[in-house]
Amino acid sequence: MSYPDPRYFGEHGEVSAGFRPADTAPDFVAKPADPTVAQGTAFHYLSTTLSTNGEYGLYRVDMGPEVSGPSTHFHKAMSESFFILSGTMRLYDGRRWVDATSGDYLYVPVGGLHAFRNESGEPASMLMLFAPGAPREDYFEGVTELAGLSEKERAEFFIRHDSFFV
Repeated sequence: MSYPDPRYFGEHGEVSAGFRPADTAPDFVAKPADPTVAQGTAFHYLSTTLSTNGEYGLYRVDMGPEVSGPSTHFHKAMSESFFILSGTMRLYDGRRWVDATSGDYLYVPVGGLHAFRNESGEPASMLMLFAPGAPREDYFEGVTELAGLSEKERAEFFIRHDSFFV
């Protein structure tokens, strides 16, 4: 394996890094389906497809204590990785479910079956990495509106967002 071809051709580098403090408010909070539950899922858009020129997307997802997460699916255009920051998250690697805790990591190649669920009854937080990047912000925000869509509209939504459920 070798390094990729250069993409920057300057001689001295440039000031272009971006810093995001840990206490930055979430970019989007999905309200829980149960109105008696106070905490929904908070999405922190750490590095988006736009900010990385399509290289990757990195998101911190803070889930509340209610059961939530998608069923088994795969992506045709991107890989997905999960790194558990806190709490317990159930991860499916295409063969088995595991109770993942702080420091655990799952890489899912393009086409790999996977799922994740917070079934612990406690909050959980994880990093999700998509490579190459894709407009997952539209997915995270749009998935909360699925109940109001027709079957055809839901199917189109998932295809548009490279999510194929089995």
